Amino acid sequence: MYQKILTDIGQDYYQTTYQNDGQRFVAWYLRNIHNLDICETKDCITDGAGDKQIDAIYIDNENSTIYIIQGKFYQDSSVDAEPLREVLSSWVQIKNLEKLQNGANQKLQIKIQEMATAIEDNYDICFELIVTSELTESAKKDLEVFQKELSEDETLQANLFVIDNDLLKYKYDEALNKNRPYINYNFTLEEGKYMQLFIGNTKAVIAAIPLKDCVKIPGIKDGSLFRKNVRQSLGTNNKVNKGIAYTIKNSAKDFFFFHNGITAICSYMNIKNNLLSVKELNVVNGCQSLNTIFSCSESAKKCSKAYIMFRFYEIENADKADKISTSTNSQSAVKARDLRSNDKSVLEMKKAYEQYYPRGYFKTKRGENVDNTRYNTTYIVDLTELGKQLIAWHSQRPTISYSETKIFDKYFDQLFRRTYSPENIQALHELFNALYKKWNKENPMGLNETLLAMKAYAPYHQLYAISVIFCEVNKMNDSVPSPSVVLEKMKNSNNLDIIIDTAGNCLNLAMETASSEATDNGKIFVPQNWIKSKTSLKDIRTAVKQYLASLRIFPDGKKMLEKFTLDLKMPKENFEARWTAD
Repeated sequence: MYQKILTDIGQDYYQTTYQNDGQRFVAWYLRNIHNLDICETKDCITDGAGDKQIDAIYIDNENSTIYIIQGKFYQDSSVDAEPLREVLSSWVQIKNLEKLQNGANQKLQIKIQEMATAIEDNYDICFELIVTSELTESAKKDLEVFQKELSEDETLQANLFVIDNDLLKYKYDEALNKNRPYINYNFTLEEGKYMQLFIGNTKAVIAAIPLKDCVKIPGIKDGSLFRKNVRQSLGTNNKVNKGIAYTIKNSAKDFFFFHNGITAICSYMNIKNNLLSVKELNVVNGCQSLNTIFSCSESAKKCSKAYIMFRFYEIENADKADKISTSTNSQSAVKARDLRSNDKSVLEMKKAYEQYYPRGYFKTKRGENVDNTRYNTTYIVDLTELGKQLIAWHSQRPTISYSETKIFDKYFDQLFRRTYSPENIQALHELFNALYKKWNKENPMGLNETLLAMKAYAPYHQLYAISVIFCEVNKMNDSVPSPSVVLEKMKNSNNLDIIIDTAGNCLNLAMETASSEATDNGKIFVPQNWIKSKTSLKDIRTAVKQYLASLRIFPDGKKMLEKFTLDLKMPKENFEARWTAD
């Protein structure tokens, strides 16, 4: 991997954007492994003088996880425990964020404040040490000690993972599914607790395997059993894994019924005298479960009547094995949004929308495949996006749009327990799509690069800014305009692009003004925290007012304002009170 990465970071993008190969290596990892874009990657890098041994911080809002990354771009075949001690030092420093900020460089200072907010929101902390070598045996022993210390600390729990050369190669190749580890093993089956069957020409075995036998399976500890799995173990501090561990320790006899089971593929398997022999064993779904069972090995060994379901598939064809691996690894944990997909109010909204738009489709479940030949793609809306748009527009709280959990849990009743017209659903869909397509690498609106790094949630502030423009023009500051009427006004007056660009410019101005004020007052400005705070809403409204006021100064601007007022004029009945969300 060292030579591969060395070649990649030799490209102009890495050479001109980052100062040294260490930064380029971490940037390569963020782009290729965490799938961040150019602006997001640059925003995460903290390496340099005063980095406090932290090369990058990536805050994943979707999965509520803080990734603290340290990279060591070594050509040597092995690396000792020194980088691990640097990570441990970083963890110790993070326990006192105020002290950590002293002497930290500006990028790290900003990230520390963003991280502090995320910690308050109970985000998980994950340290990633990425190396192009393999840990020495002594370093591996230190890793076990450090992992235990971080996960069991009472003041600040964290997970620690070492992404070594082999795992780095796996993560890079996983999309292509090139690597198949060679683990051969024999499972002892109990009479009456397994069955063998053929699905088409594929041999399958469904078996209840004792938990005490799971801890003996090779490849769990070093991760080689899960080379095709999307991610390695998240540690015992993870909420789901804590639940698994609790069941093992308190309700082991019911474990079989509480768990979905393990999916494994192999190139060959045979049953003889209740002994299942498998070759090239690869667990493609169940990494977290087996790692948790392994971490509770002493408890598992005592559970003589505890079982877990295994599905073994004999797959000789490599392409088919890859498809199974890809499909099972595409599954995600159930979220609050998923639990709402069959809610009565959501289904009523879906029915109303699809009746009003015969060629439209309302996606209520994640991963739904929609036949584009049957439906008009312009009228395919998504429940998740609608929730984010509703809270940004009607609740006037784009500061919450980043959090699916809050939208579909805490604020679900305020957003969905009411009749909402299909026309407004479609209008929000069209408005957001029209503005979002401008958030691209060409940057047609001339947005600040920091805003582009927040593409996952900042566009909802632009949607909010559009509503503010209509409120200000119509002097209805305490109300919210109807999205369908807003869209109609923008289209009929040929102002769609003009209003979208104006909203983008006001968002840009609001953030830059807030940044300047913080700097003038000797404070650290954290864009990610600003965009999630109510202060950003006040600043955006002020920017809109200033923009409209500036038009009055010049003759051409005055004419434009008069045209705006005429084109965007709406009756009072097209406004309603803000939906409460906080």
